[in-house]
Amino acid sequence: MTKYIRRASVFCFVLLVALLLNAARVQVFEAQSLDDNSANRRETIQRYDQPRGNILVQGKPVTGSRDTGGTYTYERTYRHGPMYAPVTGYASQTYGTTFVESAEDDVLSGTDAMLSTVPFWNEISRFQNPGGDVETTINAAAQKAAYDGLGGKKGAVAAIDPATGKILALVSTPSYDPGNIAGTGQSDVDAWESLNASSRRPMLNRAIRETYPPGSTFKVVTAAAVLENGIVDGTGTATDTPSPYTLPGTTTQLTNESSSDACENATLEYAMAASCNTVFANLGVKVGLSGMVKMAQNFGFNDTKMRIPMTAAKSNFDTDMDKAQLALSSIGQFDTAATPLQMAMVSAAVANGGTLMQPHLVDRTTKKNGTTVSTTDNKSYQQVMSAYTATQLQQLMVDVVTKGTGTNAQIPGVTVGGKTGTAQNGVNNEGVPYAWFISYAQGPDASTPQVAVAVVVEDASANRADISGGGSAAPIARSVMEAVLDTSDS
Repeated sequence: MTKYIRRASVFCFVLLVALLLNAARVQVFEAQSLDDNSANRRETIQRYDQPRGNILVQGKPVTGSRDTGGTYTYERTYRHGPMYAPVTGYASQTYGTTFVESAEDDVLSGTDAMLSTVPFWNEISRFQNPGGDVETTINAAAQKAAYDGLGGKKGAVAAIDPATGKILALVSTPSYDPGNIAGTGQSDVDAWESLNASSRRPMLNRAIRETYPPGSTFKVVTAAAVLENGIVDGTGTATDTPSPYTLPGTTTQLTNESSSDACENATLEYAMAASCNTVFANLGVKVGLSGMVKMAQNFGFNDTKMRIPMTAAKSNFDTDMDKAQLALSSIGQFDTAATPLQMAMVSAAVANGGTLMQPHLVDRTTKKNGTTVSTTDNKSYQQVMSAYTATQLQQLMVDVVTKGTGTNAQIPGVTVGGKTGTAQNGVNNEGVPYAWFISYAQGPDASTPQVAVAVVVEDASANRADISGGGSAAPIARSVMEAVLDTSDS
């Protein structure tokens, strides 16, 4: 009898060991795959069982959470949702996350290990910390000025602090309220379908995800390449440019919107103020393909890894072109394309003495109690050009505003540099041109420029002259610059 009891005990012991080993296998080796299984609602329920951390603008939350009383307890809410949507993105119980909500999801949801007071405790206990907060670099007044300035037109604004790379405004219109798609109800589904079906694409972040031909604003890049490569002997020297200018290897003649006679053989100084196509096309060809590609890439063109922290679309400058194509690319046409963020970077590099700082949207992340988890350092992206070249470009851009096509950007008592642009659009250029303006501003008591801005308006009511950028986009840039300078002085 004892023998059978012993055998039964051994058998039970083996079963117990097997059970423990299986439990260990499931809990240790298969835990992640089970967590990631779409049929497992446990993690999702836990995720929404507490309020999400907030995204902050100058210390004030532009997000919140509300108790729904449902299975997914807390649903995301947004303050001034359409105005801040290009910054926050959305956090939806149905459709996931985008932009800062996505890039900083671990902190906001409370799953980041750095939020724990005891290392690795979360992994062991499966405990979820309270959601942390994300402090953005956005200037509230500049954001509002940009949003109000666009007024619902298709377009975008990006503003940067040239000295730090902090993004002060990031606006895209038309926009949408992320709170309308935050939940799981039928109204959220209907809103999602309506937004995605809209021909105006309100969910597209035009400031960082859409590229446009930059038109004459790209002439700042070309001028930088011309000066850095010594193609002209100073900005006041005649450029030996005919008007009209025949594109190399073709019979196609390039003309100017302004007086052809005035642009003929014009100086770089005059050509920038009057936006002479012929001069910049000619000088771009003289710089050559390799020199133009190098300068464009110094500014950030062709960078496929730009993160702010969300990914920005690549701005394009072709690396394989014939001379005719290079001439057109040098005036921001052909295949040249840029995001508004990219063109704000161009202006920022000029304003900052030739050094381009890495643009970033998140200043720091914190625990719920305010303890800092991480900070974003101000880093140099690239030494784009020499300080002397930058100084020359600053004066050229100031001339555009004081006596050229950008007079609508003038601010009394403030040094403003800018460049207008009109980019042709549509088949055979039959569409309404895109109106561009890039600029920077320095207050009377400031030692360096405080803000660099890029504005593009898709459906500007303007003629095809270069002045359309000055008429439609420059006033928006001016209001953004004024907002930044006012808050800097307060």
